[in-house]
Amino acid sequence: MIIETPLPYKCKFITFDFAYEPWQRRQYWELRKKIFCDEQQIFRDSDRDGIDERAIPIVAECSCGGALDEVIGVVRIDEREPGVWFGSRLGVAELYRLIAGFNSDKLFDGNIPVNPFTLGIGAGLIFKAVSTARALGCREFYAHIQVQNVKLFQRLHWRVLDTVTMHGIEHAFMQADLDYYPPSAVSLTQLAKWQQISA
Repeated sequence: MIIETPLPYKCKFITFDFAYEPWQRRQYWELRKKIFCDEQQIFRDSDRDGIDERAIPIVAECSCGGALDEVIGVVRIDEREPGVWFGSRLGVAELYRLIAGFNSDKLFDGNIPVNPFTLGIGAGLIFKAVSTARALGCREFYAHIQVQNVKLFQRLHWRVLDTVTMHGIEHAFMQADLDYYPPSAVSLTQLAKWQQISA
């Protein structure tokens, strides 16, 4: 008799939020460390830096039995000059990197899917990051992108401005086309709670 090992369960209903609850913050930091320190080995013991003091932490979460319980994606945004925002530390848990399509909550106003932003968790996080910044007055949005991810960002309406080396790795300096990222009203509602708890 052959007993096959069942495939790991992948939740396909994903909520996009800000890390304000203690469990969200803990898992946000844990996932960042796993991706950028343990897997990619870009940093040694911690990937935290001064930007974290002012950044807004964004998470993608899945649920078990209807209750949110696991952070599966992370990104942070911060304003460097009035109206000029950056995104960084974008990462998705290994199990969820190849998920093809998902149902989302708190990503689009009215919860109406917008392609291609529902093609993967990373794309959803990018949309959440830029549309949140737009709601906060963003006029320009930039990020340094590892070269293997440039094509994804180009599909999501970003363009390459320059190539730079950061942490010993080649990155493309890219800018988002804000016409594809409308300001997010749902993010403003969520941020009110995040700011209240974080104060």
